Amino acid sequence: MKKSALILSAFIALLASLNTARAQDPEFTQFYANPLYLNPAFAGAQRCPRVIMNYRNQWPALTGQFVTTSVSYDQFICHIGGVGALFANDKAGEGTLVTNNFSLFYAKPIQITRFFSISMGFQATYAEKRVDWDKLTFGDMIDPRRGFVNPTQEVPGRGISRYFDMSAGILGYSKTLFFGFAVNHLTEPDEYLQVGPSPLPRKYTGHAGAMIPVGNGDTYISPNLLYQAQQDFRQLNMGMYVMRGPITGGLWYRDKDAFIVLIGFQQGSFKAGYSYDVTVSRLANKSSGSHELSFAMQFSCKKCPKRFRPLSCPSF
Repeated sequence: MKKSALILSAFIALLASLNTARAQDPEFTQFYANPLYLNPAFAGAQRCPRVIMNYRNQWPALTGQFVTTSVSYDQFICHIGGVGALFANDKAGEGTLVTNNFSLFYAKPIQITRFFSISMGFQATYAEKRVDWDKLTFGDMIDPRRGFVNPTQEVPGRGISRYFDMSAGILGYSKTLFFGFAVNHLTEPDEYLQVGPSPLPRKYTGHAGAMIPVGNGDTYISPNLLYQAQQDFRQLNMGMYVMRGPITGGLWYRDKDAFIVLIGFQQGSFKAGYSYDVTVSRLANKSSGSHELSFAMQFSCKKCPKRFRPLSCPSF
């Protein structure tokens, strides 16, 4: 029996559980290289227009790995605020389950003192979740000798689920310190594919860090914490970046799951990063970790008449 058939048949348990299931969001481990995905309040935080692309391949050794990609654009518009857009695509089980999200962002920075500012951001999302029933295998299709050869008597559910979603976030930052909090899926939209309801639970994200100059100012270290909670799922990430000239190195630990090593390069308006999740859970010998790539292009722009304080935080 082919391994791919076994992987696909595992989706049956997933789909059957959609009666009461609550899904979880895909994640990126280069958190600050995908800022809009992390917190809507990052929209326009660097003032000038920027385009960011992200790619993540999780557990490539498994036939049914998870591949997530995104592309985003944001900028600050004088007298209006930060605006942005993001498209994200997530494929699970060789495209058996596909989710597409398109989001629009707005963020309003407010200077509280000469040294401290906040930004409040909002996100509106249109989402589609699709399942390819032709790629699924069921128990009644199995012949003891020949494998999956029989027609199934299972009745397919919905092939697609469409819904709207809302999220919000806030950032506080000075020249050297920053912190933020975001809540995704404020409306807990129903994304059922078989029998409902299947609400998408709220995701809570808190993050904080610092940019500490070392020596003559060409080198920075940046300790960071990031905590996420989504229904029964809890995750604590602790990490450190070291930035010297155009090179950034990073090491993170994700609670009971993985170590993350990162190398990034930034020169002028272009930056690129690569990270690898070294799995330490029970999947360590079967998953081959996770690979992630990020690319960004920062464009030049005119200064606003009103003073604008860009956010100083890690690039990856």
